Amino acid sequence: MNWYEINNINSIDSPALIIYKERAQQNINEVIKMKDVAHLRPHVKTNKMAEVCTMMLDAGITKFKCVTIAEAEMLGMIKASDVLLAYQPTTTKAKRLLQLIKQFPSMHFACLIDDVINAENISSIFAENNLLLDVYIDMNVGQNRTGIKPENTLDLFNECENFKGINVIGLHAYDGHIRDTNVEQRKLNTNKAFDKVMQFADAIESSSHKKLNIVAGGSPTFPIHAQRQNVECSPGTFVFWDYSYKTQFRDEPFEYAALIITRIISIVDEYTICTDLGHKSVASENTIDKRVHFLNAENAQPISQSEEHLVLKVADASRYKIGDVLYGIPYHICPTVALYERAVVIENNHIIDEWKVIARDRKISV
Repeated sequence: MNWYEINNINSIDSPALIIYKERAQQNINEVIKMKDVAHLRPHVKTNKMAEVCTMMLDAGITKFKCVTIAEAEMLGMIKASDVLLAYQPTTTKAKRLLQLIKQFPSMHFACLIDDVINAENISSIFAENNLLLDVYIDMNVGQNRTGIKPENTLDLFNECENFKGINVIGLHAYDGHIRDTNVEQRKLNTNKAFDKVMQFADAIESSSHKKLNIVAGGSPTFPIHAQRQNVECSPGTFVFWDYSYKTQFRDEPFEYAALIITRIISIVDEYTICTDLGHKSVASENTIDKRVHFLNAENAQPISQSEEHLVLKVADASRYKIGDVLYGIPYHICPTVALYERAVVIENNHIIDEWKVIARDRKISV
């Protein structure tokens, strides 16, 4: 039996998200080997499950990163001690974050800022409630998505020092644009981007005598940042891994821990079959040939997809029959997980549980 095959597969309706618990635990163990838990801050956007985050807590990891209030609340529910909302909240989200802090007073919450006017607005919301919110300045080191230009970091820090409701405690730098398959080139580009962070961290410490925390990187650059002293690393995809990262970053030790299963629902002709894996069941932002890779039909090529169907070109359709199960590795696991309400949990090739993907919802209670 292959590692991914499930003994009681016929009890699962397809399409379905499958979590291999032992492999997820193995990935957690691997990440701890690479970085001391005191400087690990895994991103939970990939898994969105309380049970997976509890596995990390049980392994000694206490700090987490997230992007939604629902993810932050999930971490509150499992009593994580330190949560960074890696997002700059606008007014509505800032007020929800305030509610969350009141709901979980023993936890430490922080968020990102990159704009002085919005920082002042957040400050006012918290000052009015006699609370002080720790914040990290988000630096744009090349992703060009969020973050302040590095050369403006010191000015923003100085402005924020005058606000009563926030306290700048760190710098945040996400370098998701760095995806070189060549390890040395990836290291070169990562270090070049990180030099900007250290330049202004040193400038702030020199002018204010305040040493800031630094949170940097994601899964692709994690091995490089893991070698730095006093830098918190925040990989997320590592816990499940996916086909894109496995083929791009062969130097990283993580294994597939999440698959999707689909069934053949039609034999179109001698070279074409159709499955029930539509847009609603697997991340579809990539081109059609980069949606899913099948472990037990490696040469099957996706040629078209709609809401509920994925059509595959195969060498010989007579090898398949309606109802056959295909095990697929998503190219992009993070948005794939968010498409499912629940995940089927596998241990020793048997179904042992179902876990709710609780933080796929934008709102739990707050």
